[in-house]
Amino acid sequence: MRHASLLAWSLGLLSLGLVALGFCIGSAGFENLLGPLLNPEQDPAQAAMARQIVWEIRLPRTLGAWMAGALLGLAGAVAQGLFRNPLADPYLLGSASGASLGVALALVALGGAAGMLGGNMMNGAATVSMFSSSLWVRLGLTGAAFCGAVLAVLLTLVLARGVQHTLRLLLAGVIVGVVLGAMTSLVLLFSPDSLQAMQAFMLGSTGFVGWTACGLMAVVWALCLVAAWVLARVLDGLSLGEATAQSLGLPLAPLRAALVAVLALATGTAVAQTGLIAFVGLAAPHLVRAAVKVPHGRLMGLASLMGAVLLAAADLLARGLIAPQELPVGVLTAVLGGGYLLWLMHRRTRGMTAGAML
Repeated sequence: MRHASLLAWSLGLLSLGLVALGFCIGSAGFENLLGPLLNPEQDPAQAAMARQIVWEIRLPRTLGAWMAGALLGLAGAVAQGLFRNPLADPYLLGSASGASLGVALALVALGGAAGMLGGNMMNGAATVSMFSSSLWVRLGLTGAAFCGAVLAVLLTLVLARGVQHTLRLLLAGVIVGVVLGAMTSLVLLFSPDSLQAMQAFMLGSTGFVGWTACGLMAVVWALCLVAAWVLARVLDGLSLGEATAQSLGLPLAPLRAALVAVLALATGTAVAQTGLIAFVGLAAPHLVRAAVKVPHGRLMGLASLMGAVLLAAADLLARGLIAPQELPVGVLTAVLGGGYLLWLMHRRTRGMTAGAML
């Protein structure tokens, strides 16, 4: 209990520190604009520009990255508990492939404006003007990604004939992901002009997250966190086995359906706002379990905080490492998350070898 509280406080303090750094890191690297904000009378024009940069770009982007990471961390904890597999991630039910197909179709329908938007996702200097001039395009892509993710999960449920059998649900998710991924490739094959914009979505970016997206993700995160906490007893029972969960008198079918709904809503919302960001939902629960041993009720909140810290930190690195250019944040999370999992696998393999020798 004490270790879990200590971890929660540590992650909370790290979150505050990352938000503070978000004020100071932009497309030009480390650039502290708090001076003009605190002393606007010295140069009103510079103060107005600093206010716009901080309050309309950096702060919503930093908070948006935090919120998206929190959603992915929560979804990862739900997925790993639901499938009783520590390698499960939020994209297992086909939501990522569905979102990709939705965005690909939207890019084809929107044409050149969407291509311009996607082509400038990596250019931090052009973000403000491009976002303001292409707001409706961005909203269209966001809606298409969310609808695609939700429809893919629904298709998975139809193929699996409900949520009664976890293995069947997992296999259906894999099949849906492969089929929708092939359909996305086919759409892009006939529309090569959309490839650049689609690449930006596939690599993941927080560059266009605004206050509206932050508010939406905050509401969805709160709803999903409460629902996951209420349903945590089901995951605790499932961790002991199917027979044990049934012996507790839990109605597994409707509760599994509720967990799938939480997983789909959290994943779809995050993907719709930031694109496909790998390993956050997979690594966050792992890091929490490596630090503390807690039931699923506490694991949900801690994994959510861990995912938020991971993605917020990766977003700051993406802005500052090669400034004035930006790295796709999804690339950083893939490299860091993949490195962590390789280290974890190496450590476990070495431990098993040492045990066999003894």
